[in-house]
Amino acid sequence: MLILGIETATMQVGCAIGGHEGVLASVHSAKGKRHAEQLVPSIEFACEQARVELSEIGLVAVDVGPGLFTGLRVGVATAKALAFALRVPMIGVPSLDLLAFPVRFSNRLIVTAVDARRGELYYACYRQVPGGVQRLTDHQLGSPDDLASELLASGEEVLLVGDGAQRYQEAFEGMAKVELVDTGNSHPSAAALVELAHARALREDFGRPDEIEPLYLRRPDAEINWSTRDGR
Repeated sequence: MLILGIETATMQVGCAIGGHEGVLASVHSAKGKRHAEQLVPSIEFACEQARVELSEIGLVAVDVGPGLFTGLRVGVATAKALAFALRVPMIGVPSLDLLAFPVRFSNRLIVTAVDARRGELYYACYRQVPGGVQRLTDHQLGSPDDLASELLASGEEVLLVGDGAQRYQEAFEGMAKVELVDTGNSHPSAAALVELAHARALREDFGRPDEIEPLYLRRPDAEINWSTRDGR
């Protein structure tokens, strides 16, 4: 089964194609908030690189967030449209899980952090298990100082990864037990999405397109702005 993975939760747009042979093609680009403009050409290019037709795709996987509201809407809507058109199942994977997967070989506590804007982070904690990582906490929303306090209180050796950690790295400076992963792993990976989706596909852990929804931990900024305006 060929899997198309779509990742749009952060400033980076990514897609990948793969299956039992591994990842055949992976495309990532970042051009500001232009997810809608970048996504379809990226999918077409990935198909060309993998030398497959879109009609050969048997499963569509998508990053469901948390992350940028506009990016998530574009990614999930596109994934649903393709799944409906191709009449194939879907799998949704959280963005924080995708950040943890590439660094799964660490024995330290893995903490992933996505920039939530408004001075906040989406974050979660993970631990290495055979074959991957296991999430230890719910997806959380808080300030960089909130996360720093939690890490300090844990007393554990921590591997911190994500664009949120990079943006607010000053909050974690001076913490001897916390290491920030370099910028090469700051964004969720579409290749990791394909790998995780393939493992779930082997278990037939599928979902219908109408069951896949973005994971929002707060209201969209537009709604917050209107609420503030009405309150004034």
